[in-house]
Amino acid sequence: QVQLVESGGGLVQAGDSLRLSCAASGRAFSRYAMGWFRQAPGLERECVAVISWSGSRTYYADSVKGRFTISRDNAKNTVYLQMNSLKPEDTAIYYCAADPSVVIPKAGYAYWGQGTQVTVSS
Repeated sequence: QVQLVESGGGLVQAGDSLRLSCAASGRAFSRYAMGWFRQAPGLERECVAVISWSGSRTYYADSVKGRFTISRDNAKNTVYLQMNSLKPEDTAIYYCAADPSVVIPKAGYAYWGQGTQVTVSS
């Protein structure tokens, strides 16, 4: 069982940066692929970024490539999402997810956090 708690969301202006954090419980954190997802009102949940258990492999949605960076600190049981050059269309609830997978899945995650709101004003 893994529990995930996101933090770092907020209200910013277009062009600003935010760093989201996701703190995980459980000793097996280093064996989990971690992902960040987002869901805007009226839209389906979107996979934003994924990182493998070792941190050696990552995936980014085209919409955030070059602006967002996912990273993890297995010693701290924490995964991060650095978001730069934020746009109004990045406004959404951002969720952290974990899965005991050796690949970098974009769906079907076993564990989810409660989400943190990110709002980008124009």
